[in-house]
Amino acid sequence: MTDKLKQNAGGARGRGRSKPRAAAPEPTTRRGRKAAPRARTAGKTGRATTSETTKALGYAYCALPQVPERPLPPDLNARRLRLIRMNEQKWANGTVLRYYFFDKATDGEEVRLANGTTRFVPWTTTDTEKDVVRAAFERWTQVGLGLKFQEVASRDEAEVRIGFMRDDGAWSYVGRDILAQGQDERTMNFGWDLTEHPREIDTAIHEIGHTLGFPHEHQNPHAGIIWDEEAVYAALARPPNSWSRETTFHNIIRKLVASSVEGSTWDPDSVMEYPFQPGLIKEPIEYFRNGLTPKGGLSDQDKAWARTMYPPLTEQDYTALQPFQSVRLQLKPGQQRNFTFTPQETRTYELRTFGVSDTVMVLFEKSGTGLRFLAGDDDSGLGTNAALKLKLFRGREYVVRLRLYYEERAGESAIMLW
Repeated sequence: MTDKLKQNAGGARGRGRSKPRAAAPEPTTRRGRKAAPRARTAGKTGRATTSETTKALGYAYCALPQVPERPLPPDLNARRLRLIRMNEQKWANGTVLRYYFFDKATDGEEVRLANGTTRFVPWTTTDTEKDVVRAAFERWTQVGLGLKFQEVASRDEAEVRIGFMRDDGAWSYVGRDILAQGQDERTMNFGWDLTEHPREIDTAIHEIGHTLGFPHEHQNPHAGIIWDEEAVYAALARPPNSWSRETTFHNIIRKLVASSVEGSTWDPDSVMEYPFQPGLIKEPIEYFRNGLTPKGGLSDQDKAWARTMYPPLTEQDYTALQPFQSVRLQLKPGQQRNFTFTPQETRTYELRTFGVSDTVMVLFEKSGTGLRFLAGDDDSGLGTNAALKLKLFRGREYVVRLRLYYEERAGESAIMLW
């Protein structure tokens, strides 16, 4: 099993008080993957208010954490590598993503200031600000996805753990990368007040989009954007972002590898798109003259892609598994099948895929509160097949979700339980 499918074990107890971190030249300034102090803007999408501060300082942006690519064998053929990279951050469709807001007085971080002292900055916030994030989850729910969202009261139950550490920027890990973070660590943060402007809900919608596996839209290699790179570096080095060149490159200039992106069109109105002031984009020329300002909210293309990635599920989408009976997957890359199984006896069972393929397989148990994760395996890029072996109980109902990345010969992969 890969780290991405392990439960969120690890992470020291003590509720988030980390070692003091050194500050950059200004007392509250941060460098690196997280953005610096924010002016009064409308957040990640920079949907500016009418304040003079915003007019002077520009947009505050989302700064994604930099996560190394998962190493894969060097001898993989190009098609197999492309399909793995395209699908590896996706969730198994039907997953219930449970989210938690840090709520303890000890949840936070010691920050070392330039004068050598430290200051504790909490990760907690008001119920009013939490309501903005809850409303953003509801906007994604209204799209009609196979993924579901549920707020929980314990960080131990949550995949998504949300903090509100001021001056730490807006950010989220992308897709299943959040599973590699410890239970006492944030997977998403909001570094400025989401209640200061109605359009700040777009900030929360954008960060949730990252959690679903969506990257920044302006980094789409099909966008055709040509930057005035030095102008971009200079603009982002100033407040309210105060980014290093490395952070600016990672979040703006860098183009995503074409093999990791589905589709061939750019959506300038995507909620995953930044706005940009005039003079930063050389081409298309209209954005050099006028800047780029997305309309706000989820675009039609956002909704269509989300439903393609996570289509709604019905009872007809489930196949019953029987012991010692193999079932051909009959999937195209990126597609998923869902199975149910109710044991007639309590014992150790084994689930395994067959055929030369790359898959991710996840097992859940049905309970009164929904599906409970039991185990998972991702065999992508390896010379093995996804396999699970564990004790299952008579009369309980289990759900298996299996997503195909790659298949050497179409139609020859199967799953069997025994």
